[in-house]
Amino acid sequence: MSAAVAPVAGALGAEVTGVDLRDPVDDADLAVVRAALADHLVIFVPGQALSIGDLETLTERLGGWAPTPYIRPVDGHPAVIRVVKEAGDRLNFANAWHSDLSYLPEPPSYTLLHAADVPDFGGDTVWANQYLAYETLSAGLRATLDGLAAVHSAGAAYGTGGLLDRTRELSSMAVEPSPDAYAEHRHPVVITHPVTGRRALYVNPVYTKRIDGWSAAESRGLLEHLFAHSVGVNLTCRLRWAPGTLAIWDNRCTQHNALNDYQGVRRELLRTSVRGAAPR
Repeated sequence: MSAAVAPVAGALGAEVTGVDLRDPVDDADLAVVRAALADHLVIFVPGQALSIGDLETLTERLGGWAPTPYIRPVDGHPAVIRVVKEAGDRLNFANAWHSDLSYLPEPPSYTLLHAADVPDFGGDTVWANQYLAYETLSAGLRATLDGLAAVHSAGAAYGTGGLLDRTRELSSMAVEPSPDAYAEHRHPVVITHPVTGRRALYVNPVYTKRIDGWSAAESRGLLEHLFAHSVGVNLTCRLRWAPGTLAIWDNRCTQHNALNDYQGVRRELLRTSVRGAAPR
Protein backbone atom coordinates (compact mmCIF):
# COMPACT_ATOMS: atom_id res chain seq x y z
CA MET A 1 0.00 0.00 0.00
CA SER A 2 1.50 3.33 -1.03
CA ALA A 3 1.70 6.30 1.29
CA ALA A 4 -0.98 8.97 1.11
CA VAL A 5 -1.25 12.38 2.75
CA ALA A 6 -4.71 13.93 3.13
CA PRO A 7 -5.28 17.37 4.73
CA VAL A 8 -7.76 17.40 7.60
CA ALA A 9 -8.33 21.16 7.87
CA GLY A 10 -7.61 24.32 5.92
CA ALA A 11 -5.17 25.83 8.41
CA LEU A 12 -2.96 22.83 9.21
CA GLY A 13 -2.98 19.10 9.82
CA ALA A 14 -2.96 15.99 7.65
CA GLU A 15 -3.61 12.28 7.99
CA VAL A 16 -0.81 10.05 6.71
CA THR A 17 -1.70 6.49 5.72
CA GLY A 18 0.16 3.66 4.01
CA VAL A 19 3.29 3.95 6.17
CA ASP A 20 4.67 1.61 8.84
CA LEU A 21 6.69 3.47 11.47
CA ARG A 22 7.82 0.43 13.45
CA ASP A 23 11.54 -0.27 13.73
CA PRO A 24 13.22 -0.51 11.26
CA VAL A 25 11.60 2.53 9.65
CA ASP A 26 11.80 2.52 5.87
CA ASP A 27 13.64 5.55 4.45
CA ALA A 28 10.80 6.23 2.02
CA ASP A 29 8.23 6.25 4.84
CA LEU A 30 10.41 8.59 6.87
CA ALA A 31 10.70 10.93 3.88
CA VAL A 32 6.90 11.02 3.62
CA VAL A 33 6.67 11.96 7.31
CA ARG A 34 9.24 14.75 7.00
CA ALA A 35 7.62 16.22 3.91
CA ALA A 36 4.14 16.05 5.43
CA LEU A 37 5.35 17.83 8.57
CA ALA A 38 6.91 20.61 6.50
CA ASP A 39 3.71 21.04 4.49
CA HIS A 40 1.06 20.47 7.19
CA LEU A 41 2.83 21.17 10.54
CA VAL A 42 1.05 18.33 12.39
CA ILE A 43 0.31 14.84 11.09
CA PHE A 44 -1.89 12.01 12.32
CA VAL A 45 -0.86 8.43 11.52
CA PRO A 46 -3.60 5.95 12.46
CA GLY A 47 -3.21 2.28 13.31
CA GLN A 48 0.44 2.30 14.36
CA ALA A 49 1.21 -0.70 16.61
CA LEU A 50 4.33 0.84 18.13
CA SER A 51 6.24 -0.52 21.08
CA ILE A 52 8.14 1.87 23.35
CA GLY A 53 11.29 0.80 21.52
CA ASP A 54 9.70 1.60 18.15
CA LEU A 55 8.75 5.06 19.41
CA GLU A 56 12.29 5.66 20.66
CA THR A 57 13.82 4.55 17.34
CA LEU A 58 11.49 6.79 15.32
CA THR A 59 12.38 9.71 17.57
CA GLU A 60 16.07 9.06 16.95
CA ARG A 61 15.52 8.89 13.19
CA LEU A 62 13.76 12.26 13.24
CA GLY A 63 16.72 13.98 14.88
CA GLY A 64 17.57 12.41 18.22
CA TRP A 65 15.64 12.44 21.46
CA ALA A 66 15.50 15.33 23.90
CA PRO A 67 14.73 14.91 27.63
CA THR A 68 11.59 16.41 29.15
CA PRO A 69 12.49 18.25 32.37
CA TYR A 70 10.37 18.07 35.51
CA ILE A 71 8.49 14.90 34.51
CA ARG A 72 9.72 11.47 35.58
CA PRO A 73 10.27 9.28 32.48
CA VAL A 74 9.11 5.71 32.02
CA ASP A 75 11.44 3.35 33.90
CA GLY A 76 14.30 2.30 31.65
CA HIS A 77 13.25 4.70 28.88
CA PRO A 78 14.64 8.18 29.57
CA ALA A 79 13.30 9.54 26.28
CA VAL A 80 9.67 8.61 27.03
CA ILE A 81 7.08 10.14 29.35
CA ARG A 82 3.65 8.79 30.11
CA VAL A 83 0.82 11.26 29.56
CA VAL A 84 -1.93 9.84 31.73
CA LYS A 85 -5.18 10.86 33.34
CA GLU A 86 -6.72 8.19 35.54
CA ALA A 87 -10.49 7.92 35.86
CA GLY A 88 -10.44 9.60 39.28
CA ASP A 89 -8.24 12.54 38.26
CA ARG A 90 -9.65 16.04 37.89
CA LEU A 91 -6.82 17.61 35.88
CA ASN A 92 -5.24 16.42 32.67
CA PHE A 93 -1.82 17.28 31.26
CA ALA A 94 -1.25 20.19 28.85
CA ASN A 95 -4.75 21.66 29.08
CA ALA A 96 -3.65 25.14 27.94
CA TRP A 97 -2.30 26.57 24.72
CA HIS A 98 1.49 26.22 24.53
CA SER A 99 4.51 25.16 22.50
CA ASP A 100 6.36 22.29 24.14
CA LEU A 101 9.33 23.22 26.31
CA SER A 102 9.73 26.74 24.88
CA TYR A 103 11.33 27.60 28.24
CA LEU A 104 14.51 25.72 27.26
CA PRO A 105 17.50 27.31 25.47
CA GLU A 106 16.98 24.74 22.68
CA PRO A 107 13.31 23.67 22.63
CA PRO A 108 12.39 20.44 20.83
CA SER A 109 11.75 20.53 17.11
CA TYR A 110 9.05 17.84 17.04
CA THR A 111 6.86 16.04 19.55
CA LEU A 112 5.55 12.49 19.08
CA LEU A 113 2.47 11.30 20.97
CA HIS A 114 1.18 7.72 20.63
CA ALA A 115 -2.25 6.73 21.93
CA ALA A 116 -2.55 3.64 24.14
CA ASP A 117 -5.86 4.14 25.97
CA VAL A 118 -8.30 6.90 25.00
CA PRO A 119 -11.94 7.71 25.78
CA ASP A 120 -14.72 6.85 23.36
CA PHE A 121 -15.29 10.59 23.10
CA GLY A 122 -13.60 13.64 24.57
CA GLY A 123 -9.91 14.16 25.19
CA ASP A 124 -9.25 15.65 21.76
CA THR A 125 -6.14 17.73 21.06
CA VAL A 126 -6.26 21.00 19.10
CA TRP A 127 -3.38 22.62 17.21
CA ALA A 128 -2.95 26.19 15.90
CA ASN A 129 -0.82 27.35 12.95
CA GLN A 130 1.73 29.95 14.07
CA TYR A 131 2.79 30.84 10.52
CA LEU A 132 -0.75 32.06 9.96
CA ALA A 133 -0.78 33.68 13.39
CA TYR A 134 2.11 35.89 12.25
CA GLU A 135 0.92 36.42 8.69
CA THR A 136 -2.58 37.56 9.74
CA LEU A 137 -1.28 40.34 11.98
CA SER A 138 -1.23 43.89 10.63
CA ALA A 139 1.87 45.01 8.76
CA GLY A 140 2.58 47.56 11.48
CA LEU A 141 2.44 45.04 14.29
CA ARG A 142 4.56 42.56 12.33
CA ALA A 143 7.22 45.24 11.89
CA THR A 144 7.16 45.96 15.62
CA LEU A 145 7.41 42.31 16.63
CA ASP A 146 10.30 41.59 14.27
CA GLY A 147 12.65 43.47 16.58
CA LEU A 148 11.48 41.99 19.87
CA ALA A 149 12.46 39.04 22.05
CA ALA A 150 10.45 37.46 24.86
CA VAL A 151 11.38 35.82 28.15
CA HIS A 152 10.23 32.21 28.66
CA SER A 153 10.17 30.25 31.93
CA ALA A 154 8.62 27.03 33.27
CA GLY A 155 8.43 28.34 36.82
CA ALA A 156 4.71 29.06 36.99
CA ALA A 157 3.94 25.50 35.88
CA TYR A 158 6.81 23.33 37.14
CA GLY A 159 8.52 25.41 39.79
CA THR A 160 8.48 24.51 43.47
CA GLY A 161 5.17 25.96 44.63
CA GLY A 162 3.99 26.33 41.03
CA LEU A 163 0.64 25.21 39.63
CA LEU A 164 1.50 21.54 39.13
CA ASP A 165 3.09 21.35 42.57
CA ARG A 166 -0.01 22.84 44.21
CA THR A 167 -2.42 20.53 42.36
CA ARG A 168 -0.57 17.20 42.61
CA GLU A 169 -3.50 15.44 44.24
CA LEU A 170 -5.69 16.17 41.20
CA SER A 171 -3.49 14.43 38.63
CA SER A 172 -1.57 11.16 38.19
CA MET A 173 1.18 12.73 36.08
CA ALA A 174 4.69 12.02 37.39
CA VAL A 175 5.61 15.68 37.77
CA GLU A 176 8.81 16.56 39.66
CA PRO A 177 8.64 20.26 40.57
CA SER A 178 11.96 22.05 40.94
CA PRO A 179 13.31 25.52 41.76
CA ASP A 180 15.34 25.15 38.55
CA ALA A 181 12.13 25.65 36.59
CA TYR A 182 12.22 29.37 37.43
CA ALA A 183 15.21 29.86 35.10
CA GLU A 184 14.52 32.30 32.26
CA HIS A 185 15.53 32.10 28.60
CA ARG A 186 15.13 34.64 25.82
CA HIS A 187 13.75 33.81 22.34
CA PRO A 188 12.69 36.00 19.41
CA VAL A 189 8.99 36.82 19.33
CA VAL A 190 9.05 35.94 15.62
CA ILE A 191 11.25 33.08 14.46
CA THR A 192 12.26 31.78 11.03
CA HIS A 193 11.70 28.07 10.53
CA PRO A 194 15.00 26.36 9.64
CA VAL A 195 13.36 23.97 7.14
CA THR A 196 10.67 26.02 5.42
CA GLY A 197 12.10 29.53 5.83
CA ARG A 198 8.66 30.80 6.87
CA ARG A 199 8.21 33.17 9.79
CA ALA A 200 6.17 32.10 12.81
CA LEU A 201 4.91 33.79 15.96
CA TYR A 202 6.71 32.25 18.95
CA VAL A 203 4.96 33.21 22.18
CA ASN A 204 2.53 31.19 24.30
CA PRO A 205 0.52 31.87 27.47
CA VAL A 206 2.03 29.06 29.57
CA TYR A 207 5.73 29.86 29.25
CA THR A 208 6.08 33.39 27.83
CA LYS A 209 6.41 35.77 30.78
CA ARG A 210 7.18 39.20 29.31
CA ILE A 211 8.79 41.06 26.44
CA ASP A 212 12.54 41.23 26.96
CA GLY A 213 13.50 44.66 28.31
CA TRP A 214 9.89 45.47 29.25
CA SER A 215 8.20 45.10 32.62
CA ALA A 216 5.48 42.49 33.08
CA ALA A 217 2.88 45.28 33.26
CA GLU A 218 4.14 46.87 30.04
CA SER A 219 4.16 43.47 28.31
CA ARG A 220 0.69 42.38 29.40
CA GLY A 221 -1.45 44.14 26.79
CA LEU A 222 0.67 43.11 23.82
CA LEU A 223 1.10 39.52 24.95
CA GLU A 224 -2.57 39.04 25.77
CA HIS A 225 -3.44 40.28 22.27
CA LEU A 226 -0.94 37.89 20.69
CA PHE A 227 -2.05 34.94 22.84
CA ALA A 228 -5.68 35.38 21.79
CA HIS A 229 -4.89 36.05 18.13
CA SER A 230 -2.52 33.10 17.77
CA VAL A 231 -5.15 30.47 18.57
CA GLY A 232 -8.14 31.89 16.71
CA VAL A 233 -10.50 29.16 15.55
CA ASN A 234 -9.69 29.73 11.86
CA LEU A 235 -6.04 28.83 12.57
CA THR A 236 -6.76 25.41 14.10
CA CYS A 237 -7.31 21.71 13.50
CA ARG A 238 -8.53 19.05 15.92
CA LEU A 239 -7.79 15.35 16.43
CA ARG A 240 -10.17 12.79 17.87
CA TRP A 241 -7.83 10.12 19.21
CA ALA A 242 -8.11 6.38 18.60
CA PRO A 243 -5.89 3.63 20.04
CA GLY A 244 -2.75 3.32 17.94
CA THR A 245 -2.92 6.82 16.48
CA LEU A 246 0.44 8.58 16.36
CA ALA A 247 0.51 12.38 16.20
CA ILE A 248 3.71 14.24 15.31
CA TRP A 249 3.88 18.02 15.33
CA ASP A 250 6.38 20.80 14.79
CA ASN A 251 6.77 22.97 17.90
CA ARG A 252 8.49 25.73 15.92
CA CYS A 253 5.30 26.66 14.09
CA THR A 254 2.39 25.34 16.18
CA GLN A 255 0.76 25.58 19.57
CA HIS A 256 -1.48 22.87 20.97
CA ASN A 257 -4.02 22.30 23.74
CA ALA A 258 -5.19 18.97 25.22
CA LEU A 259 -8.87 19.30 26.11
CA ASN A 260 -10.08 18.22 29.55
CA ASP A 261 -13.65 17.22 28.73
CA TYR A 262 -13.63 13.55 29.77
CA GLN A 263 -14.22 13.17 33.49
CA GLY A 264 -14.43 9.69 34.98
CA VAL A 265 -12.59 7.83 32.21
CA ARG A 266 -8.95 6.95 31.62
CA ARG A 267 -6.59 8.31 28.94
CA GLU A 268 -2.96 7.26 28.40
CA LEU A 269 -0.46 8.17 25.70
CA LEU A 270 3.34 7.94 25.37
CA ARG A 271 5.32 11.03 24.41
CA THR A 272 8.82 11.74 23.13
CA SER A 273 10.53 14.93 21.99
CA VAL A 274 12.99 15.40 19.12
CA ARG A 275 16.09 17.46 19.74
CA GLY A 276 15.92 21.06 18.51
CA ALA A 277 18.06 24.16 18.25
CA ALA A 278 17.89 27.69 19.61
CA PRO A 279 15.12 29.58 17.78
CA ARG A 280 16.43 32.20 15.37
